[in-house]
Amino acid sequence: RIHNRDLQEKVFEVLGFSKEEALKQFGFLMGAFEYGAPPHGGLAFGLDRLCTILGGKTTIRDFIAFPKNNMGRDTMIDTPSGHRM
Repeated sequence: RIHNRDLQEKVFEVLGFSKEEALKQFGFLMGAFEYGAPPHGGLAFGLDRLCTILGGKTTIRDFIAFPKNNMGRDTMIDTPSGHRM
């Protein structure tokens, strides 16, 4: 997993994001790198999967911290947002 802001910016560039687009869509992530995101190292405990089994469910979406909808979109991005009048 990427834990370096410079590398993440290069990845966004390769994917075709302008700097402004990347900041608009992923500013929360880029900001987190300023505080020193730790390396992931490929280690995960699988607690969400264990909870799925113990909870008698068939999908981990009920237990995952930041679930995506069926379109692969994180519904929490851009929230809370300002309201328009």
